[in-house]
Amino acid sequence: MDAFWLSLAMIFLAELGDKTQLVALTLATCYNTGVVLWGIFWATLAVHVFSAGIGWFIGGRLPLEWINFVAGIAFVAFGFWTLRGDRIDDEEESCKTTIHPFWIVFSTFFMAELGDKTMLSTVTLASTKPFLPVWLGSTLGMVLSDGLAIILGKMLHAKLPEKSIKIGASIIFFIFGAYSMYEGGASFGTGIWIAAALLIAVTGYFFLRGAHSLSKR
Repeated sequence: MDAFWLSLAMIFLAELGDKTQLVALTLATCYNTGVVLWGIFWATLAVHVFSAGIGWFIGGRLPLEWINFVAGIAFVAFGFWTLRGDRIDDEEESCKTTIHPFWIVFSTFFMAELGDKTMLSTVTLASTKPFLPVWLGSTLGMVLSDGLAIILGKMLHAKLPEKSIKIGASIIFFIFGAYSMYEGGASFGTGIWIAAALLIAVTGYFFLRGAHSLSKR
């Protein structure tokens, strides 16, 4: 699949149920939808230029088979992360009116995206794909995912089927991750695969335990 469309699709999925999408939905209840999406676009463009740059730097210095294998593990982890979902803190839910809404959205999104799942997904994609298509595709995928959630949320005036969406997105991450692991590690020994399976099991336990604790809040 072309790097641009792959990045668009994977970041679109990674954003479903993510903390930054919840932030977008909250901000859209305070400010104009167009302003919110414009702020998201520029904040994502700014963050993901660094994400794609980091992935490109790493990808040019490591063996391709190991990059694909580790990227596959990362995508499986992103699947568990997506399945867990996120919540936003009370302070992130409040509307601020002291400065222009664009700068509120931009700064909020820029800070929320640092170290987030979509940023790490972009780093992973850029480690095996060209820089520019990943940067632009990941940015557009983020805006489309948030825009769709905002528009549907306003049209339906109800909570979207979050659980079904998260499960579907997680399954796609698992499949993509397994394929990437096989593509990179087909010639690896049994010991490496066992170590990877243990790492995935620990990661899954960590995120699913987190999902249980989130559901109690």
